Amino acid sequence: MTAEPPTKGARTQHEIIQAAHSLFRANGYNGTSMRQIARQAGITVSSIYNHFATKEDIFLAVLEAFHPYHELLPILENASGNTKEEFLRSAAHNMLDILERRPDFINLMLIELVEFNSRHLPRLFEEIYPRVLSVLQSFFHRRGALRPMPTQVVVRAFMGFFFSYFITNTMVRDYWATIQDNSVLDDFVDIFLYGILADEQPEPAEGGQP
Repeated sequence: MTAEPPTKGARTQHEIIQAAHSLFRANGYNGTSMRQIARQAGITVSSIYNHFATKEDIFLAVLEAFHPYHELLPILENASGNTKEEFLRSAAHNMLDILERRPDFINLMLIELVEFNSRHLPRLFEEIYPRVLSVLQSFFHRRGALRPMPTQVVVRAFMGFFFSYFITNTMVRDYWATIQDNSVLDDFVDIFLYGILADEQPEPAEGGQP
C-alpha cells in the first residue's frame, strides 16, 4: 500500500521544526525568536501559532524529532555478544558511531540542561522507557554475573560512563590525537566493568607471614 503524502499542515509543521532546530543550534533557545523561526521557515509568525502554542512547544518538538534515541535504541536492541561484557562493548561502539554523526545532539542537550533545567527529559524518558526495558532484558539475559545492585543504578552508571567519554572525547580529541578513539573507548568500558585499581597481593607481614 502506498503511503499517503503528507498534508500541507504536516509539511508546514515539519518546516517549522527544521528551521527551529537550525536556529536553536546556532543561537540557543533564548537567542532565537519566533520571528526568526518564521522567516527561516518561509511563513508568517501567525502561521506558526496554527501549529504551536509557544516557542517552548516548538523546542520540545525539536527535541523529540532530533533526539538520537530514534537511532540509538534500535542498535542497542540489536547489540551483539553472548556475554554481558561483549554486549556492552558492542553497544558502546555502536552508540559512538551514531553520535559522531550527530554533533547537534550536544547543542540540544546543553539547551535542555541549562535553559530548561532538564524539565522535558522525564517526559521524553517516559515515552522511550518500554524500549529501554527491552534493551535491559536483552542485556540481563546474556552470560555473566553482576554484583547485586538496583537496575536503575546499572543503567545510570552506563549512561554516565558513556556520555563522559563522548563529551571529554569532543574536548580533547585534537590534543590527544595520537590515542586511537576505539582503544580509549575500550579502556572506558574496562573501567566501567572492572574499575581502575589493579588487583594487588597484600604486603607480607613481618616474619614472612601474610
